[in-house]
Amino acid sequence: MPAAAFGLLPFAVYVVLFLAVPTLIAVGTGFLDTDGGFTLDTVATLGDPVVLTAFGSSIWLSALTAVIGAVVGALVCYALLGAAPDGPLRSTVDSLSSVIAQFGGAMLAFAFTATIGIQGMVTLVLQERLGIDIFADGVWLYELPGLVLPYIYFQVPLMVITFMPALASLKSTWAEANATLGGTTSSYWLRIAVPVLAPSFLGSLLLLFANAFSSYATAATLISQGAQIVPLQIRSALTSETMLGRENLAGTLALGMILVMAVVMTGYSRLQARAARWQR
Repeated sequence: MPAAAFGLLPFAVYVVLFLAVPTLIAVGTGFLDTDGGFTLDTVATLGDPVVLTAFGSSIWLSALTAVIGAVVGALVCYALLGAAPDGPLRSTVDSLSSVIAQFGGAMLAFAFTATIGIQGMVTLVLQERLGIDIFADGVWLYELPGLVLPYIYFQVPLMVITFMPALASLKSTWAEANATLGGTTSSYWLRIAVPVLAPSFLGSLLLLFANAFSSYATAATLISQGAQIVPLQIRSALTSETMLGRENLAGTLALGMILVMAVVMTGYSRLQARAARWQR
């Protein structure tokens, strides 16, 4: 083994101990019964209507927030395209995006509760001064629809981080060549920029989907009752007093999530490999 390869040893140990081993344990429990024997009965629960509904809700939530985050984030990147790469505006937006993209979990849930919760600042201002009750049809913030806004909050900056390098890699010579050949701004974007950016945009979209699909802490803090999405069903299988003896169901649900993530990340890797050709 080359001496330089030893530099990867700490990272390899970290991946094995904190990623590979926990994943194998989690998935492996899905093939065990309550006595520790091998069984496929638990895996068969992936076809249960309740489980399928949870997967459908997770996919719907992830797809919706990924599309909104990708479109809004791409517009932000386009607006920043005219700013100097090392200027204060780009530096500020990049720094804020890096921080906000990681601002999730209980902190984000508390921020939304304090802002637009039942007794939130914005909620009370709208009620007292404008007579608008945003919860007139129910307290949606603590249900599945209420996760859309918090998820978009960290999806948009993640899109800015991942898509901005692709947009910035568009070469000015391409626009000059298009103009020299009699092309218009529309023809440049439709025939040059959009085809070049499409793999990066779709790859970023898949990354946003994976980010939302695997999120847990924000949903767990906002939704204390029920298990509308898969991560919350895993929590319920491990902690619920009404599901004693069904702890191995958590491993089966984890297996289902891994399969979905494997498909998404495979598509992301292929799109990124294609997009890399234009960023060299």
